[in-house]
Amino acid sequence: MKKLIFSSITIILFSLSVFAQDIAPYIKVGETTNSMQQTSEAVINALQNNSFTILGKYNPENKNNLQVIVFTSTDLKNTVVKVSDRGALGAAFKVGLVEKDGKITISYTNPDYFLRAYMQNNYVTFKSVFQKFSADVKTALATLGNEFKPFGGTIAANKIKKYHYKIMMPYFTDPVELNEYSSFEEGLKIIENNLKNHKSNTVLVYKVIYPKEKVAVFGIGLQSKEDGESYFLPKIGEENIAAMPYEIILQGKTVTMLHGKYRLALSWPELSMGTFMKIMSTPGDIEDTLEAVCK
Repeated sequence: MKKLIFSSITIILFSLSVFAQDIAPYIKVGETTNSMQQTSEAVINALQNNSFTILGKYNPENKNNLQVIVFTSTDLKNTVVKVSDRGALGAAFKVGLVEKDGKITISYTNPDYFLRAYMQNNYVTFKSVFQKFSADVKTALATLGNEFKPFGGTIAANKIKKYHYKIMMPYFTDPVELNEYSSFEEGLKIIENNLKNHKSNTVLVYKVIYPKEKVAVFGIGLQSKEDGESYFLPKIGEENIAAMPYEIILQGKTVTMLHGKYRLALSWPELSMGTFMKIMSTPGDIEDTLEAVCK
């Protein structure tokens, strides 16, 4: 009887420890002394050789020592769109390259972290797909390093879906509406045309379009030197560069973005309130820029 009780307690404690596991937003793969071009090509080849699709790449802040490579997989792309409340935001994952002191650090956005945030209660429903995606990414990038060290702060796994930075701050479920159109097709045309013309100092990094579902996601570089990436990234930390670019999502007739006070905090959970205050205007600046892109 005592053995049975002891075994039951052990199982419960193990279950609680897994449930309360802390998860970081980024995974460091390793470092290399190769050039940025060589490293970028190696990352792209590693991903493509493992059946991933490259969606785009760019240099945040227009800095040659920073690069982001955006990718997806067919299974992930086709799964996340089944989640009607902005699930398609989870279609794109990123590798970040940061060159400093003659070395390039390779990292990527952690699927276990961001998919829990973006899928909300639906994460469990498609957990097997997401876990396979995560494992496949690690396998693909293992040719470039062997550290696979989590970094960038942590949030308890069971709290990620309800994450917000502080009391009265927005959640995932508090998006910002940027515009409403007469149809999905009209919205798509306006947004694509504005991005083509680099309206409001923006650049299109990637897009994922689901014509049947009438859903489209755009990853947008914010190139204004006054209030874009050049302004806020050095203040909050370029190590987390894989957080970029910023996204908007068109669903049906409505285009929205994640609130800056949520999106930035989720991507930089280690931010102190003091540092956050240094970019107090940034959430509003991003909203203004992306709203202009949508009109």
